[in-house]
Amino acid sequence: MSAARGERAPLGLVSPLRGAALVRNSPADRVPSHGTTLGASTCAIDLVPLDDLGRTAPYTPMSFLLPEPPEHFAGFGLEVLAPADGTVRHVHDGDADHRAHRGLPSVLYARTQRRRLRRGWQGLAGNHVVLEVARGGRAAFAVLCHLQQGSIAVGIGQRVAAGEMLARCGNSGNSMEPHVHVQAMDGLDPGAAAALPLTFPGGVPRAGQRLAGAGEADGR
Repeated sequence: MSAARGERAPLGLVSPLRGAALVRNSPADRVPSHGTTLGASTCAIDLVPLDDLGRTAPYTPMSFLLPEPPEHFAGFGLEVLAPADGTVRHVHDGDADHRAHRGLPSVLYARTQRRRLRRGWQGLAGNHVVLEVARGGRAAFAVLCHLQQGSIAVGIGQRVAAGEMLARCGNSGNSMEPHVHVQAMDGLDPGAAAALPLTFPGGVPRAGQRLAGAGEADGR
């Protein structure tokens, strides 16, 4: 394989969640997956944890009208695992977990996105961990965002194995409901790095499909 093709080879990851997750904003559907190339997020994917009934959270008439506590959602506080063997290169904690937004509140929340954009990539990512992982002899970085405030359990320079707990799922940064945003890039600085494609066992699921949890069979 040529160096140029090797640079674009997908970074193979496993799910950072133990249970099945609903996929949203997938690069299998469109690129850029989130409608922007900001912060090397071109090929990012969102994973929303599900409860035993396959819901992200119970839906009531008030869910359509008012923001909801993040604790109301299945994903809030769940362990977020390393998606590959690697070394922790950057952590950010301290951003508060805000209320979740569905229905009408989601429309209103989207209108405040410009304010978060003024903070740059950090305003979008919230609390996050960056792992350096090997990719055919070249460095690559996997980023996990929207983590729960105060939950990051690893430090810079720490070696971790795939499946090891990094933090807990939260609702920090630009997040409508508790979920994990995963992206890959070729440098440590999201403002200067290029996005890398990523993949999971069985390929990249589309939005609306399920990604099996760590150690599970393919749940799509």
